[in-house]
Amino acid sequence: MTDQPVDYEDIQGLVRFGYRRLTQACFLLLRVTNPDAARAWLAQAPVTSATKREAPPETALHIAITSAGLRALGVAEDIVEGFSSEFIVGMSSDSSRARRLGDLGPSDPAHWQWGGSLDTMPHVMVMLYAVPAEFDEWGRHAMSGAEEGFEQIACLTTSDLDGVEPFGFADGISEPTIDWKRDRPARDEELSDYTNLSCLGEYLLGYPNEYGEYTDRPLLDALRDPDAILPRAEDAPERADLGRNGSYLVLRQLQQDVEGFWGFIDEQVQGDPVRRKQLAEAMVGRTMEGEPLMGRTNEAIDGEDDPRNTFTYRSDTEGLRCPVGAHIRRSNPRNADLPPGPPGFISWAARTLGFDADALANDLVSSTRFHRLLRRGREYGVPPLEETGLHFICLGANIARQFEFVQSAWLSGLRFAGSRDESDPLIGNHQPREDGTASDTFSMPVPSGPDRRVCGLPQFVAVVGGAYFFLPGLRALRYLSRGQP
Repeated sequence: MTDQPVDYEDIQGLVRFGYRRLTQACFLLLRVTNPDAARAWLAQAPVTSATKREAPPETALHIAITSAGLRALGVAEDIVEGFSSEFIVGMSSDSSRARRLGDLGPSDPAHWQWGGSLDTMPHVMVMLYAVPAEFDEWGRHAMSGAEEGFEQIACLTTSDLDGVEPFGFADGISEPTIDWKRDRPARDEELSDYTNLSCLGEYLLGYPNEYGEYTDRPLLDALRDPDAILPRAEDAPERADLGRNGSYLVLRQLQQDVEGFWGFIDEQVQGDPVRRKQLAEAMVGRTMEGEPLMGRTNEAIDGEDDPRNTFTYRSDTEGLRCPVGAHIRRSNPRNADLPPGPPGFISWAARTLGFDADALANDLVSSTRFHRLLRRGREYGVPPLEETGLHFICLGANIARQFEFVQSAWLSGLRFAGSRDESDPLIGNHQPREDGTASDTFSMPVPSGPDRRVCGLPQFVAVVGGAYFFLPGLRALRYLSRGQP
């Protein structure tokens, strides 16, 4: 098995770039009406690659496809079945998945505007980005002819809120750094420190991940790719790799109740402006300007350059500076494979085998590096003038281990880091569980005495649409657009 160089021309640029300069964007959700015409349009679509150019681009276009879309395009069933089961069945496939993801009450898929049923499930998403002056004319040109093969079921517009999400907090601060150079050994070994540097295979199929393994994806007999359009697999050189340089894309339209959020905060603090800001920031884990409640430190973190992210929670195990249940602490616990402790074999053995009581108390959260997400979302609407929220978009090579784990175990889970009967204060559904267990509280530890508890949290964020997509490499998109040999 030989590590092949990264072919940036075969990777959709969204994996490498966030396009912050391209402040206007929209996401078109399409359904196939004519498979031949749809494949013809996909074959000539001007998809943007991950190659860096001398001048930043003025426009970008990306294409993602659901499992229903692959079938609608005529992809053979055995190829579709080579993808992950989560992708195949979809986000809204059953009540059990909805319960695990926290899609209850107003977020129940039965209420979704799109993606909650077979009739409203998109087949293809076209993502358009541009500088404002170029957007309209370029968008019309880029989509020319698509109407012959597709019908549009939704156009998800976006807003430029200048780096601030609708509740008013600085956003997009913390992202994993991808090891594009493949310098870091991809093997299953314990790491004693938190790292922000992630193996390429955590986000792109066809490369080894943090376990040193290749994620399952469709590997085809070479006879099914007679023109050698697809790259060959690193781990099976005789097979054509349909997944290589592709990623799974999760899209969730999250409607935010901005008025309800700040109204609830005001009620809790009786309108005190200082306490108002303090409580909101405690729920998020950062100041509204983006500074961590933990404070900046001189702690060096592998793969992290933003000084606002140079911290872990090792010195705040009780949550006195940043509550354990705060949103950013739940979504990224910043821990390592082992609880902290002194160096040496005896210390390692005591922490690993469970003989260290303090280590056991801290070893309640799965290692962060196996559950990182690459976020590419955009806000929509302008509060308080119109409905507003976030088109949450994340990329990863394993839907179950990355998005679904974070969403179910960390954000919706009622036992995160030993907490009791609490879900994420910001995006949790706060609905009672089937056994009647409440999930509408938020605890803030104090140095002495019982925790300060905020009770009766309403639901501030509702899911109104969602789906799992495959973001193919450009060669894979060419292959899919040719129909089955």
